[in-house]
Amino acid sequence: MKLSVVIPCRNEVDYIEECIDAIYLNIVPNDVALSVFVIDGMSDDGTRIKLDDLKIKYLSLHIIDNIKQQTPFAFNLGVKADREAYFIQIVGVRQILAENYLAKAMETFASNKEIYCVGGKVNNVYLNNKGRIIAKAMSTSFGMGLGNFRTLDSSGYVDTVGTPMYKKEVFDKVGFFDESLIRNQDDDFNYRVSKAGGKIYYDSNISLKYYVRGTFSGLWMQFFQYGYWKVYVNKKHTTITTYRQLVPPAFVAYLILLLLTPIFGAKFVLISGIPLLFYKVLLFIFSAKSAKNFLDFFQLLITYPILHISYGLGYLRGMIDFILLRKKPSENQKRLSR
Repeated sequence: MKLSVVIPCRNEVDYIEECIDAIYLNIVPNDVALSVFVIDGMSDDGTRIKLDDLKIKYLSLHIIDNIKQQTPFAFNLGVKADREAYFIQIVGVRQILAENYLAKAMETFASNKEIYCVGGKVNNVYLNNKGRIIAKAMSTSFGMGLGNFRTLDSSGYVDTVGTPMYKKEVFDKVGFFDESLIRNQDDDFNYRVSKAGGKIYYDSNISLKYYVRGTFSGLWMQFFQYGYWKVYVNKKHTTITTYRQLVPPAFVAYLILLLLTPIFGAKFVLISGIPLLFYKVLLFIFSAKSAKNFLDFFQLLITYPILHISYGLGYLRGMIDFILLRKKPSENQKRLSR
């Protein structure tokens, strides 16, 4: 049996060695042949030099050029690299697998034939204090919504996972990653997996370490793009893929309409402001609960609205571009924020 690990990569000289070492430190059954494919987007920061050294250390390590330099192309190049693979594991360079990740994920497939995809728990490591704050916000149901795999403590079925292993046969059933999606290509793919009758399983007993990058400007752009591209995915499938995605755009639309309420009188202003007051109460509660000190509390008060408002604005922009104006995706939104 063959297992292929696919690593999309571009300019990750500081993390590529730890990522690959962790994969080869995984304890897999003797009858499993492991191959690793780094799909490199023409790195120019020294990553390729490190990869050449690692190829000497690990004979089953392969490097494939991704001249398009975009994530869905990297996914597809990696998936297609080994036609004999039975399992495909996708790993980001800053995702450091625990030594039991691969074996336990394969065991999970054996427990239920309806499982098409398995992913594990993310343990965040922070590159700076803002990254720590952002990770705290993204690990709460208030920050990310109910049912998001980042907020779960126990194993169960979900709509998507962050570091997925798939059976290779899944790609024969549902096709490959949509290369027109610069963002949300994994959401789109996993939605197709679910539509085909497959289940996606989050296993809290397997884990990985993830190096969180943290700037508020990068977070704003990242979640704006998530919202924007989510509409494109919805239009493609002519449906709402997850209902929690509607909360941020509804909240932003409410804030915009709230600006018009003074023309209806003071009483209407007071009544219409109740949802905003409720949001502020939740904001203070969740910020206080996660904060270690006053500075944490202040930064969380900023982080949660960034998550919600940026996603909501991106979603509304996507509705205008894709639904109302029937435009193609903006070139500006094809540039990744990380």
